[in-house]
Amino acid sequence: MNAILPAVLFWLGAWALNEWLVRRKPASKALERTIRLIVPILFGVSLLVLWEGLVRGFAVPAVLLPPPSMIWTRLISSLPTLWADFRQTFLKSVITGYVTGCGLGFLVAIAIDRSPFLQKGLLPLGNFVSALPVVGVAPIMVMWFGFDWPSKVAVVVIMTFFPMLVNTVTGLAAASSMEKDLMQTYAASWFQTLVKLRLPAAWPFIFNALKINSTLALIGAIVAEFFGTPIVGMGFRISTEVGRMNVDMVWAEIAVAALAGSVFYGVVALVERVVTFWHPSVRGGRA
Repeated sequence: MNAILPAVLFWLGAWALNEWLVRRKPASKALERTIRLIVPILFGVSLLVLWEGLVRGFAVPAVLLPPPSMIWTRLISSLPTLWADFRQTFLKSVITGYVTGCGLGFLVAIAIDRSPFLQKGLLPLGNFVSALPVVGVAPIMVMWFGFDWPSKVAVVVIMTFFPMLVNTVTGLAAASSMEKDLMQTYAASWFQTLVKLRLPAAWPFIFNALKINSTLALIGAIVAEFFGTPIVGMGFRISTEVGRMNVDMVWAEIAVAALAGSVFYGVVALVERVVTFWHPSVRGGRA
């Protein structure tokens, strides 16, 4: 019980400091960016301290919930294994499936926009397939493409294809009639209108799909590894170590996956800010 009070006091102090920081009106942009960086870091650290104190204070068994210090120790001591799992799941399955699924979704959306027949025939089918549960699709992909990473790529492609397809089709229809009429008065072709008007208007929708897919791809790859994989991979490690009651290793894998997913999402968000600098949400300082 001795660890509970310091942890709670630290958490309350960090909360009060964050409340004070977010109410400041900094005079410079650099100070504002520093505050925006400090607040989430301090909040995350305070949660870890509270977690550590409560688990140790109430003597929670490690098999139920290990303290962050134990997870960190396991993470540091298992770096070669974690790196091999990260390379198998993220670098091979997630990145390949993400690029393929999003790229195919974008190209098919362009084709659908060009063809009313495809728009009426393929979009309803796409909405149906996008509702299929990954736990139902993953075993089929494993049987079709084998136990190695290509079957996980297939699952990721299915999960990322339709969000990109639907968002891109919606984005291509976002340009107003007045803007389209203006392009017609300039005698612009369909391709010129697409490149100079409709695609720029669709970028916020496209990046919305890219950000959604950055997390869906990782989830899909990890879940797919539960249904068959070589003796490497985040999903394989999680399912195996749970059976061995090595919960600290499971949490170490979760931490790596969470960090990889957050960085991936952040990179996509930064690219979005560069590409859609003209959008009101970016000009107003909101990501």
